[in-house]
Amino acid sequence: MNWIVLVIAGLFEVAFAFCLGKAKEASTTNELYLWYVGFIVTLSVSMLLLVKATQTLPIGTAYAIWTGIGAVGTVLLGIIVFKEPASFLRLLFLITLISSIIGLKVVSQ
Repeated sequence: MNWIVLVIAGLFEVAFAFCLGKAKEASTTNELYLWYVGFIVTLSVSMLLLVKATQTLPIGTAYAIWTGIGAVGTVLLGIIVFKEPASFLRLLFLITLISSIIGLKVVSQ
C-alpha cells in the first residue's frame, strides 16, 4: 500500500513542478498567485504522502524513488507541455533513470 502512496507522492511532485512552470508563463498577477497557491498545495500533499510512505519503506529507497518519479515526470511534462527539446541523449538518460527506479523497487521488496 505504501508503494502506491509513494507513487502518488511522486505524481504530486510533478504537479508542483508543473505549477512552477505555469507560474513562469503567467500573464497576470492573479494568475501568477493562483499557480503559486497550486504549487504550495501540491508541494504540501507530496511531502505529507512521502512522510506517510517512509513510515514503512526504507527512507533512502523511498526518497530516491519519489525524486525519480518527479524527475521523470517533470522532464516528460517539459517535453510535452512546455515544448522542451527531446534529444536522443536526453531520452536515453531518461530511460536510464526509469530503469534505476524500477531496479530500486525490485531490490527493496
